[in-house]
Amino acid sequence: MHYLLFYDVVENYAEKRVPYRPEHFALARQFAARGELLLGGAFADPIDGAVLLFKGEGPEVAEAFVNQDPYVKNGLITKWTVRKWNTLAGCLIEEI
Repeated sequence: MHYLLFYDVVENYAEKRVPYRPEHFALARQFAARGELLLGGAFADPIDGAVLLFKGEGPEVAEAFVNQDPYVKNGLITKWTVRKWNTLAGCLIEEI
C-alpha cells in the first residue's frame, strides 16, 4: 500500500530548513534504503509545502518518519497529514 505524507510549512521554509537538511536527508536515506520511502520533495514556486510517498502495510511507516524528522522537531512543519493512496498504474505498481 502507498501512503502520502503532506507537510504544511512555515513562512521562509527554504531558508529555515538549511541547518536541518543533512539530518533530514540522512533520515530519508534510511527510509529509502528499507524500501519505505519511494519519493519525496518540496513544492516549487512557491516552496510552501512538501509531499513524501511511502510504501508500507499501514500509515505507521509515514508516522514513524514524522516522529523522527528534524523539520518537525524544530517547528518547520505547521501541519502534517498522512493519506492512503490507492495507486492503480505506474512503474511502482507491483500488481494490479
